[in-house]
Amino acid sequence: MTQQPESTTITSTSAPHEETGAQAATSSAAGPLPPLAEPRPPAERRVWPRTFHDRLTAPLPGLKAFARFAREGAVRPGPEGLADIPRLPFEPGPLPRVDARTVAVTWAGHASWVVRIGGLTVLTDPVWSRRILGTPARVTPVGVAWEALPHIDAVVISHNHYDHLDAPTLRRLPRDTPVFVPAGLGRWFHRRRFTRVTELDWWEAAELHGVRFDFVPAHHWSKRTLVDTCRTLWGGWVLTAPAGQRVYFAGDTGYGHWFSRIGDRYPGIDLALLPIGAYDPRWWLRDVHCDPEEAVRAAQDVGARRMAPMHWGTFVLSAEPVLEPLTRVRAAWERAGLPREDLWDLPVGGSRVLE
Repeated sequence: MTQQPESTTITSTSAPHEETGAQAATSSAAGPLPPLAEPRPPAERRVWPRTFHDRLTAPLPGLKAFARFAREGAVRPGPEGLADIPRLPFEPGPLPRVDARTVAVTWAGHASWVVRIGGLTVLTDPVWSRRILGTPARVTPVGVAWEALPHIDAVVISHNHYDHLDAPTLRRLPRDTPVFVPAGLGRWFHRRRFTRVTELDWWEAAELHGVRFDFVPAHHWSKRTLVDTCRTLWGGWVLTAPAGQRVYFAGDTGYGHWFSRIGDRYPGIDLALLPIGAYDPRWWLRDVHCDPEEAVRAAQDVGARRMAPMHWGTFVLSAEPVLEPLTRVRAAWERAGLPREDLWDLPVGGSRVLE
C-alpha cells in the first residue's frame, strides 16, 4: 500500500457516510447502518472540529458531582481490598508461534495487548511504564518484556488518557511505526516525529498489509491537560484479518447502545477484549467504565464468540477490591450460560491462540 504524502491535507468534520455529532452520540435506533467505509489513505493530514463534546453519551461530572465525590467518594480500596495484590494472576510466558492465518493475543497488562493477526504484530494502548501520572505504581509487572517483543507492525490507540497513551513507552518505538489513532490525536504524534500516523473518525477504516483497522464508538471521553477536554476523539478498534478473523478491542468504555451497533456492523467477531475494572464508586464511574456484569452483556451485544477481560489487576484506579473484577466476571459469565472455555480470563503475561 502506498503511503500518502505528508503534505496531503483533507478537511473532515465527520465521516460523510455515517450519523455524526450529537446524533451519533444519542441515536441507538437510527435504523440499519450503511455499508462499511472504504479504507482511507494512510497517514493523510486532516482538519478536525475544535471539540468532540457532541459525541459524549453522558454529561461529564459537574460541580455537584465533584462535591459529592469529595464527601463520600473513595479512589482506592481499603486495606482488605488491597490485601489480595500478591494473588493477582501473573504468568508471563513466551509469545506463541503464529503464521499469517493465525490470530493470537497476549495480555501485557491493563489495556495493553500484543495482537498477532494477519501476519502483523499490533500493540493496543501500549503502557510499559511502571507508573503513570497521578496513579500509584503498577501492582503487577508488565507481562511481556519489551525486549521479547517481535517487530511491531502497528499500534492502535483508543484515547489520550495517561493509562492508555504513555509517552515513555511510545518513545521506544521507531518513528516510522504505523500508528492508528482517534480523530484529533495525530498532532500529538506528529510533535513526537512519528511519520505514519492515521487519524480516523468513528466508523472509518484503514488497511495495512491486508489487515483492516476500523475505528468504532465508545462511551467515554478524552482529556490530557487542563485545557483539552474532549478536543480529541475516543473509541475502540475492530481488526479484521484477510482470512476473515475479527478481534474487537474496546479501549475504555461504559456500557451503552454502541455495542449492539458495533455487533450489527461487524458480524462474526471472534474475540472481544473488554474492560472490567475501575468501576467503583458506581455513581461516579458508571457512564465511562463497564463493571464486570456490563462487560459480559457487551460481549453478547457485539456478538463475540469469546471475551478476554482487561483493564483490571494492573493499576489501582478506583475503589473496588483488586480481585473483585475477576470473580465477578466469572460469575456473570456463568449466569449468562456461556461456555466457560470462551471466557479467556488470562493472567497478566498469558496468551491464547484463536484456532
